[in-house]
Amino acid sequence: MPDIKLITENLVDELIPGIERASGIYIMTSFVMKSGVQILSPYLKAAAERGADIKILCGDYLFITQPDGLRELVNIDTRIEARLWHSRGASFHPKAYLMDYDHGAGLLIVGSSNLSRSAFRLGVEWNLAMNAEAEPYTFQVALDKFMNNFYDECTVTLHQETILLYEKEYLIQRQKSPVLVRTITEIEESELMLPHKETEANDHGEIQPIAHIVEPRPAQKQALDALDKTVEEQYDKAMVVMATGLGKTYLAAFFAQRYRRVLFVAHREEILHQAQRSFQTVMPERNVGLYNGIEKDVSADNVFASIYTLGMKNHREQFAPDAFDLIVVDEFHHAAAKTYQSILNYFRPLFLLGITATPDRMDGKDVFALCGGNVAFQLHFLEAIKRQWLCPFRYYGVYDETDYTAISWIGSRYDEEELLAAQLRDEMAETIFNAWKQHKQTRTIAFCSSIRQANFLTSYFIQQGIPCLSLHSRTTEMSRSEAINKLTRGSMEVIFTVDLFNEGVDIPAVDTLLFVRPTESLTIFTQQIGRGLRLHMGKAYCTIIDLIGNYRNADIKLNLFAMDSAEAEKGKQPKIIPEVPIGCELHIDLNVINLLEELSRKKQPRKDKLRTAYFNLKHELGRRPTYLELHLQGREPSREYWQEFRSYANFLSWAEELDVKETEIFLRYEHWLKEVESTVMSKSYKMTVLLYMLERSAAEWLRPISPLEVAPFFHHYYIEKEFRKRIDFSDAESTKLWNYDENKVAKLVATMPMTKWSGSSKGLITFENGFFTLNFEVLPEDMAMLHAWTKEICMYRLHTHFERRGNTEFR
Repeated sequence: MPDIKLITENLVDELIPGIERASGIYIMTSFVMKSGVQILSPYLKAAAERGADIKILCGDYLFITQPDGLRELVNIDTRIEARLWHSRGASFHPKAYLMDYDHGAGLLIVGSSNLSRSAFRLGVEWNLAMNAEAEPYTFQVALDKFMNNFYDECTVTLHQETILLYEKEYLIQRQKSPVLVRTITEIEESELMLPHKETEANDHGEIQPIAHIVEPRPAQKQALDALDKTVEEQYDKAMVVMATGLGKTYLAAFFAQRYRRVLFVAHREEILHQAQRSFQTVMPERNVGLYNGIEKDVSADNVFASIYTLGMKNHREQFAPDAFDLIVVDEFHHAAAKTYQSILNYFRPLFLLGITATPDRMDGKDVFALCGGNVAFQLHFLEAIKRQWLCPFRYYGVYDETDYTAISWIGSRYDEEELLAAQLRDEMAETIFNAWKQHKQTRTIAFCSSIRQANFLTSYFIQQGIPCLSLHSRTTEMSRSEAINKLTRGSMEVIFTVDLFNEGVDIPAVDTLLFVRPTESLTIFTQQIGRGLRLHMGKAYCTIIDLIGNYRNADIKLNLFAMDSAEAEKGKQPKIIPEVPIGCELHIDLNVINLLEELSRKKQPRKDKLRTAYFNLKHELGRRPTYLELHLQGREPSREYWQEFRSYANFLSWAEELDVKETEIFLRYEHWLKEVESTVMSKSYKMTVLLYMLERSAAEWLRPISPLEVAPFFHHYYIEKEFRKRIDFSDAESTKLWNYDENKVAKLVATMPMTKWSGSSKGLITFENGFFTLNFEVLPEDMAMLHAWTKEICMYRLHTHFERRGNTEFR
């Protein structure tokens, strides 16, 4: 075909040959009809079977997409990844078909055709098709933009659970509006994804490269020591939790010095550029390269890759699975978790390091799950303030009289139009301005909910004679670096922004933070707090001005500043006004205190909270989570399920998640399941013996065992991993057994786990005549399910027993 071709009919005749040839198939369309899916289904199925990477993004805009069309789509092949864009009333109207043929070849079709039979065959449609060879830059940009949209926070994975939720809303909307007419005036964007070259601003406001750092700072030195110990103990993955401003990226660079080749993965271009500069500073002798939508360096010693590019199968496979000795993962967004897993399932590094400032389970998946829960080192911003590594703060909680209960909550945020109606009022702007004027210092970043709110408040402040700027992805009158210059020099007082400074850009001179948005995400709130805590000459403290109303998370957000969080960990009710580090201050309006007390009284009961967290994870996974998945990925601590229900199976029964057969099995063997979950474990020996039994198969696991039979497995389990040996096999008795002696190991097994568990199990287990026996009958038809449930608990308990925790407070 020519380099560019206009297609006005029978688009499918162009699509099918492209699908048959492509190694990567990426479709983004606003509407999906069952008829269109049926046309492409056999060709997509064949492509999936030959290993093509297939991703399809569709939208719920105007609720035109058919639920049956979505079901047809997800049933084509489990290897096809499909997501749904929640438009929340804003226009979502793309129609794009990208076919990646490898080696610079490909096809991009953009135009008017949605995924429907009419658009493919019958309707009046105009589409332009372009060869990638003719416009390689445009094609790569299109691929990159697709991946950004595909994993946007507005999207959810399509599976039976999410389709059912969509269908309910689809039917409601159809009843409300037989004729769907809606005017969309503006598409709000919350973050700028373009790469940029600026670095930190110096004392004079000039943008300069980050100064060379040849030695780790104190916090980095402590973290490196902890990582060294983690590696020595033969953990192959771990995370470091360090507050914003303590140099996580430099820490990763220092740690990477001991590895031959490194892959650094992040979700934002500015983070990749910043990391590249940091690694060059620490290791100037090594070459570095980017692997993103624009650049494709496959040979560099240190490669800095965009998750959205490396998430595509053909790009991953540009590297051998063992190409990297170390992979560093920067904190990533919830939606991209599946793609991170695809990367980590492909690569086989010697070590995986996750770095984050805010592993907050209130916001879903995080690097905690990615790194198997192993925490090498953790340092919260409050501890860093105590050590004078970050500056102290003065927090002012200002009462916001907005009634947020009257604003619809959609997914993970408030309805944008309803929220704007409450925010874009002169009375609200006056309240914000007066609070800012009363408490502000010299340089302010104000965090807004939307571009329209940022523009509105900028206009109001300018009317009051305050030099300020609304800075976001659509700002044209001034570049970001120029705005940072002006703020740093003091010629501008306020920058109103929309999540632009959450990560990647540091302005140490900022001494005032203004929050004029409800706190929907505790992770983002913590990141934004970190923007003002960097040490800077002449800055004695950071002022935080925060409007607090009856929005979600309002009653718990102040706990982020609490030094006595250990009380909350023990189940005690945290204080409304927490104690903060010396040098910090909390000033809370009386109306705010009354509001927080009221919200605390109305707090959701713990059982209901656990149930909500469980179903959130179930909807994310599209199936019932295992006990270990609940621990690693759930939004509430897994130990709370045990505290409340004494077993995971008992919780599932209470939550009505068990079918009739499962309920019968649970009731028959409830005492056994609770015993496995509740038996005291100062060491892991009991679960290791049980694991040996379970490993023999679902049919054989109940057969009695002797200490001599289990001895080789038992010994190997503790000797093969240094961390297991250190934690459970290093006392005076077990140290003597490091060199395997079958009889001595068997004696230990008999004395410790077998005899002790037999004595404490209330008859469920016996150890008599040299045999360890589970002393209860299991019906043949129950065997497989009870085996699976028992193994879930066993793996959970072993994992949590050996899970590594850092040496400072984990928040």
